[in-house]
Amino acid sequence: MSAPHNARRKAFVIRSAQGRRYGMGRMRAIFLADGPETACRYSVYEWWLEPHTRGPGVHENPEDHIFCVIAGTLSLCLEGQWTDAAGGSYAVIPGGIPHDFENRGAEPCGFIGVNVPGGFEEDLPELVKWFAEHPPEQMS
Repeated sequence: MSAPHNARRKAFVIRSAQGRRYGMGRMRAIFLADGPETACRYSVYEWWLEPHTRGPGVHENPEDHIFCVIAGTLSLCLEGQWTDAAGGSYAVIPGGIPHDFENRGAEPCGFIGVNVPGGFEEDLPELVKWFAEHPPEQMS
């Protein structure tokens, strides 16, 4: 799915409610730009968690992540330390750093993510399958 880095790409607008949607029970992802659209240089997506929803569990990815919280408060675990990131907060997570996220609040929580380089989106069908077998837990 790689596109040459020197390939001419087109500018585009992604309208509200567009994007490739991936449901994972109490979480969902909406991928907005990736793969051929970005010459695999980056991926842009939204991630949404219902209130009181645990995240995917501590994991690490090879690519860098940048999260911008757009709704609610995202609880982030970065290298074993939990912190709350309210709307308007950013998190920069270099590749290889263990992290997790969850929504401990009473309102839905959403963040825009950017992964550099792109390619993470290719794992989404497998993640959806995994979450179907291991649904995110609701906190009491």
